[in-house]
Amino acid sequence: MTDLVTLEDLRAAQKRIAGTAVRTPLLPSLHGDTDRPLWLKPENLQPIGAFKIRGAYNAIAALSEADRSRGVVAHSSGNHAQAVAYAARAFGVKAVIVMPDTTPQVKIDATRALGAEIVIVTPDRRDIAAGELAQEHGYAFVPPYDDSRIVAGQGTTGLEIVEDLPTVDTVLVPVSGGGLISGIAAAVKLTDPRIKVIGVEPELAADAAQSFRTGVRTTWSTADTYRTIADGLRTTSVGVIPFAHIQAYVDDIVTVTEAQIREAMHFLALRARLVAEPSGAVATAAYLFRKDALPAGREHVAVVSGGNVDPALYAEVTA
Repeated sequence: MTDLVTLEDLRAAQKRIAGTAVRTPLLPSLHGDTDRPLWLKPENLQPIGAFKIRGAYNAIAALSEADRSRGVVAHSSGNHAQAVAYAARAFGVKAVIVMPDTTPQVKIDATRALGAEIVIVTPDRRDIAAGELAQEHGYAFVPPYDDSRIVAGQGTTGLEIVEDLPTVDTVLVPVSGGGLISGIAAAVKLTDPRIKVIGVEPELAADAAQSFRTGVRTTWSTADTYRTIADGLRTTSVGVIPFAHIQAYVDDIVTVTEAQIREAMHFLALRARLVAEPSGAVATAAYLFRKDALPAGREHVAVVSGGNVDPALYAEVTA
């Protein structure tokens, strides 16, 4: 049985990352429905442009000095890559990042600029290659989501939401490998069980929604998940540890279309003045277009998980 993170784990992570991860504000949206106010949690304002710094820094900080000194390795489509590179640089250790060849160039360049060594592979090799490098060189592996330290770090987002808006009724969270939603759901439910936590996925990469419905952790092929514009949500399955948290704490997982993701990016740019990558816009898309599938509570928070978007795509979407 998988052990779930505790409130003590979450509080410890909150202290550990203080001064490195930004405590992002809750921004009221003037363009939400009057009967269900919308608040935005802009994790795109983190130093590396996404929430991933929380989990990566917590995980690396929790390593022994001996383990850190050998360097760290991770695999990522971009945001976890930058987070690990940023945290490794803060500790003065080597970072090697395995990235799929479908990664937007802007994310590769940003990761390299933080001092990391980049290894480009095909999407189906990213997990395997990272493990091989860890074994060959003795690097400490920093998983993108399937790790309790990662879950606790990402969960600090949820602690902040409840602390800053105790009246919140519904929290909408993007779902990829599950680290963010599992951490937020644990933080929210352990603090106030009445609050609903809803995951949001693209229809074209809805492995987590299927897993949630069936109660069995399901894997989709990369050919399927890589169809979505939301490059940060293309994982083929949620992790074992996140899935245990999802089953324990998440109330539902809903899906949004590609067109709805694009519209949400446009909304965030023009109405909220926030730069959101496709993955970072899915929670807002659910608020805007899936009211039928959401709880009837008043105060809604949508997590804008990241803003590391390809400039050409952003220009196209916001035109």
